[in-house]
Amino acid sequence: MAGHSRSAALLHRRTAAILRGLHKARPQARVELAYRSPFELLVATILSAQCTDARVNQVTPGLFQAFPTPSALAGASPAALEGLIRSTGFFRSKARSLVRCSQALMDHYGGQVPADMEALTTLPGVGRKTANVILGAGFGIPAGIVVDTHMARLAHRLGLSRQTHPVRIERDLLGLVPKRERIFFSIAMVLHGRYVCKARAPRCHECALSAHCPSRDRLAPPPPRPHQGRDRG
Repeated sequence: MAGHSRSAALLHRRTAAILRGLHKARPQARVELAYRSPFELLVATILSAQCTDARVNQVTPGLFQAFPTPSALAGASPAALEGLIRSTGFFRSKARSLVRCSQALMDHYGGQVPADMEALTTLPGVGRKTANVILGAGFGIPAGIVVDTHMARLAHRLGLSRQTHPVRIERDLLGLVPKRERIFFSIAMVLHGRYVCKARAPRCHECALSAHCPSRDRLAPPPPRPHQGRDRG
């Protein structure tokens, strides 16, 4: 038990240090999807699956001009959407999800995006990850922590979770991250994974969290070898 208590205390201290590093590195962290309402954020988040936020931001202005409300999108045919969202990938399934999701909003929630985890996850195309994005960035509700591929990778590298399933990773993180920090932590960690702690080429030399990362010696590239040629000076 004593060993478990020391391990838990170590994890909490590491998490606190990681949070301090994130606040210093990304004090104004915000989601990179462009949106003006929870509905637009919902649509953009559905489109962002297997797609970059930058690409989604190129697509959504035209999409929202054509279908600006849940009512308009609920009445669209998937074929009408496919041309507008084709570049985001998986456009046929995303088009169906957008129409069915908007129909559910009209049928059950008066055309409003619900600010509730259970209600959100009943919507077509919306899982817990998407719901956490909507609740956190859209409504300011720290219901949970967004676990995407970036968050999962960093949670493992930083030694915050050994789990592989997103729900179990989130459960571990919820036990470490104070509720008041959940929204910031979700956004800042995803951005850190996107731009610094990358999957294939982590930039450990410029990482604000490297001092607290148990993986840093394994991930950091070796220093350059000294020049072996004859000194001509």
